[in-house]
Amino acid sequence: MCYGRSYENELRSYSEIKQKNLNSNPMADNHLMIKCKEYLKLLCEDITERCVGSNGNRQATRFMQKELSLQEWETEMVEFEAMDWEENGASLKSDGDFNIPSVYMTEEEGSKLISGIGKIVFLDSRSRRIPGKGYNVIGKKGNNTSAKIVVTAHIDAKKGTPGAIDNATGVIVLLLLSDLLKDYKGNKLIEIVTFNGEDYYAAPGQKNYISVNKNKFDNILLNINIDGAGYKEGLTAFSFYNLPDEILYVAKKVINHFSGITEDIQWPQGDHSIFVQAGVPAIAVSSKWLIDNISYQDITHTEKDNIGIVDCNKIVEISQALNTLIRSL
Repeated sequence: MCYGRSYENELRSYSEIKQKNLNSNPMADNHLMIKCKEYLKLLCEDITERCVGSNGNRQATRFMQKELSLQEWETEMVEFEAMDWEENGASLKSDGDFNIPSVYMTEEEGSKLISGIGKIVFLDSRSRRIPGKGYNVIGKKGNNTSAKIVVTAHIDAKKGTPGAIDNATGVIVLLLLSDLLKDYKGNKLIEIVTFNGEDYYAAPGQKNYISVNKNKFDNILLNINIDGAGYKEGLTAFSFYNLPDEILYVAKKVINHFSGITEDIQWPQGDHSIFVQAGVPAIAVSSKWLIDNISYQDITHTEKDNIGIVDCNKIVEISQALNTLIRSL
């Protein structure tokens, strides 16, 4: 795909924008830090549940839509059917987002059950499903629908977890980026998409987006997905998926400018895979520590995923890097 610009022009554009960032007002950086902390508290503490289909989830998406509107983005809330659920003290746990009724037990409980081989046992699952609504929140800036940059993060969190790095921090990057890009007048359409349902079997928000946009993926130049970012240990990891040479060149120049960001290995467990499978170039943004330990870490989807493990400096840096990248393309 040709973008009509030489490597020399790309470098000149990048250098100009980089210098502008170097001359940025420290008060503006402090503003981003303050907003990051406010957003983190709201999403992880003031809103107690962000599981898809829940009241807390709808509160979070309404807040997202309001903030994007305040930054003068054209906004849309796309409704879809979602399923919440609740448990009432059952010792065996169930996942209400799975269409087949299901119950599972721990290995320890299973060992106890083995002693009852040959006996009749009874299962009392005290849970119920709660049909509801969920929303993808979309913000747009620009009019060139044939050349879109889509920046994504999922707003839902697993039931019973604050969902700090999975994925309040991703949503906060979108919010800070919407502030940094509020005066964007480039030749691309920038679309900020707050997905809803990534942490659930049904993935209702993602499936809704695919259905609505099934004939429009060819118009997307680049997807940037943020998930698992801002962990207090290690660097921020950018991974690249089928980037054209022009975009790859600029992306590497940008991350080399930011000391807390590195290029890292590809990983499939995120919404960027939606775009990669549709043939769209993508960049995934996460925490290097999380990617390195993804198979055996015990933080995400647990109560440990709280605001105490987040470094807001990293969230601000990611937002500034993406601002530079998008303005350079």
